[in-house]
Amino acid sequence: MHHPLSSLIDQIVQSAERRGDFDDLPGAGKPLPHLDNPQNAVLSRMMKEADAKSPVVILRQQILASQARLRALKDADARKDEMHHLSELQMKLAIEMEAFRKYG
Repeated sequence: MHHPLSSLIDQIVQSAERRGDFDDLPGAGKPLPHLDNPQNAVLSRMMKEADAKSPVVILRQQILASQARLRALKDADARKDEMHHLSELQMKLAIEMEAFRKYG
């Protein structure tokens, strides 16, 4: 499918090439990095650059922190509250994992 601005974009790129704007780009002349999932390459790169984490990673970190807190607690009421919080986190993780299996 032809985009209405394709010819303008081509002219801009050719002009930049003639000026040498692309000569000193990092990685010039090197192969493109291997992409695990080319369909999500842009999203993956943006998340990496922003140090963003998926909900699954965040939930796993929260579960580990909750388990550590639970080991340190001695008060029965505090332990009960932390166990409730931990079970909610584990349920959220299970839901996220199931959604990932179904929808990717």
